Amino acid sequence: MTISELRAEIAYHNLRYHQQDDPEISDAEYDELVRQLARLEAEHPELGTTESVGAPPSELFTPVVHLTPMMSLDNVTTFEELSAWGKRMERYIDSNVEYICELKMDGLAVSLLYEQGRLTRAATRGDGRVGEDITLNVHQIESAPQQLAGISPPVLEVRGEIFMPVSSFKALNEQQAQQGQRLFANPRNAAAGSLRQKDPAITAGRNLAFFAYQLAHLEGGPTFTHHGQTLDYLKSLGLPINSTTQIVDSLQKVHDFCQHWQVQRHDNDYEIDGVVVKVNDLAQRLELGSTSKAPRWAVAFKFPPEERNTLLKDIMVSIGRSGKATPFAVLEPVFVGGSTVRLATLHNQDQVALKDVRPGDTVIVRKAGDVIPEVVGPVLPKRPADLPAWKFPEQCPECGSHLSRTPGESDTYCSSAHCPKQLEQRIVYFASRGCMDIENLGERTVQLFMSLNLLKDLGDVYSLDYERIQQLEGFGETSVSNLKNGIEASKQRPLANLLCGLGIRHLGAAGSRVLAQAFGHLDRLLEASEDEIANTEGIGNVIARSVCEFFQQPDNRQLVDRLRLSGVNFQGPDRSELPQTLQGLSIVVTGSLQGFSRDGAEEAIKERGGKSPGSVSKKTNAVVLGEAPGAAKINKARELKIPVLNEAEFVHLLETGEILARDGESAVVR
Repeated sequence: MTISELRAEIAYHNLRYHQQDDPEISDAEYDELVRQLARLEAEHPELGTTESVGAPPSELFTPVVHLTPMMSLDNVTTFEELSAWGKRMERYIDSNVEYICELKMDGLAVSLLYEQGRLTRAATRGDGRVGEDITLNVHQIESAPQQLAGISPPVLEVRGEIFMPVSSFKALNEQQAQQGQRLFANPRNAAAGSLRQKDPAITAGRNLAFFAYQLAHLEGGPTFTHHGQTLDYLKSLGLPINSTTQIVDSLQKVHDFCQHWQVQRHDNDYEIDGVVVKVNDLAQRLELGSTSKAPRWAVAFKFPPEERNTLLKDIMVSIGRSGKATPFAVLEPVFVGGSTVRLATLHNQDQVALKDVRPGDTVIVRKAGDVIPEVVGPVLPKRPADLPAWKFPEQCPECGSHLSRTPGESDTYCSSAHCPKQLEQRIVYFASRGCMDIENLGERTVQLFMSLNLLKDLGDVYSLDYERIQQLEGFGETSVSNLKNGIEASKQRPLANLLCGLGIRHLGAAGSRVLAQAFGHLDRLLEASEDEIANTEGIGNVIARSVCEFFQQPDNRQLVDRLRLSGVNFQGPDRSELPQTLQGLSIVVTGSLQGFSRDGAEEAIKERGGKSPGSVSKKTNAVVLGEAPGAAKINKARELKIPVLNEAEFVHLLETGEILARDGESAVVR
């Protein structure tokens, strides 16, 4: 692609992103185009450089000239590139540099103008010099104050980011789905579409938020020497400043900050795509100056992309342990979220129809952290002409039985109880870590044993022919012994694990624990009525009905008898034997403990009357620290001054309900 073609391509995508709020390519693909253009312009300086930022303002809004231009930032993605940026600064300043690190919000950059303390104008970035007047819409955003607090300066222009909280984004898409309307691709697009509305009432209903990050222009106010001081000043006027902002004294510490937030990027209720690094000293900023497009004193450290565009090659349907038929996308392999993605979930029949993705589409694929990859939606401008819509199959792809949909539900199920894929997935689930935790009995092994008729159902797990297995390729004496030991050990798992492993519809791990504790033995649960189960605290009518129906089926009764004969534990915990030392307490466990599995530690807490949530909050009474803990949980605990316990102190807490302080004294955790 030539320089002129690249410039035209980038200008087109700027228009789609900044003005139409409907990008065709991901941020990562756009950044790559910009990098290509920068390389070519560096090689051919006689052809000039590209100076435009963003896109021209839309004709839908009144144009606004910014008091100070809104420049873009150069990007880096590695520590080497960050160091190179630092080296370039040494050409201009030779004194020590202090940096200020700010999370790079994935929203919409705006400029707010306050005159005599009152918000008189709000504008989008536009092309950096001229933006769009969105004042009436910004008036609908609670966190963007209409009147500054304290002693207000005559004129103040502040830069910041308007974004949609993740919780609000999910609620909005749920509403869109209920109304049969197209889903928003991500919080950024949702925020942009909500803000750039002619009707402010629409903006008001979208729960947008605002963070200020830069003092752009000030008349009649105090003078400052450092950027950090300006943020403190903005905060004193009632403007919201992100609390994670940090000042550091080296590029290594900058990189450490970036690496920390790259790992913890989903800990907050807003999306970030990097860290903005700025020189803190304002005099040094003047020395450094700017290029035609970006300041030399700031750079954006971009995180690896979590969204990419790729080709949707096909849509297929998988059958789960309950017979649930789940559509999934077969993709042209694409590297996103730290790994290569070839398959992605499409959730259910309604989601496919709502997203209107079709084999042959270019689609947006998202993989956030450890979340299963999903197809967000199609890139409609790239859809081939006359591409037919995909239809959900009427027959099970595994056994050919009819696929039926329960009235009032979004899920579709295979109607055959003998579908081989269902049987396979039930066994895999039964053996999984959260259930019977049978080592060396993973999905591939189950598939092999089923193909050889060594396994037909759950009951066969405890009557395997080990002599025959040892004759199979890849199964030596040691591996067979390990498999046998793993199966034998599973017989002693808690009753809650067995209940969960049976795969009763609607009954998960939490409900299984409740039933195991309430009834104390599987036989008592077998004979319980639906009302007795439903009256158990924490168990509703839906779960109660499902449990009763499961145990009333003859095949399931026979399975229970076979498990009994195999010596599987049916005895549940007797809560009267365990002191309720943690009654009313909330204990968070993070990291690996030597004497407890993660599930075991949480179970020990709950058996003693406590709660074990997955996150730290003001309601948390203590945090138990193991090896390789979550940094965000530890930082939150320290911020809230919540006691942090080692494993020995955790054991003492379980026994007594007290924290053993580091000086050997005890203190009640209440």
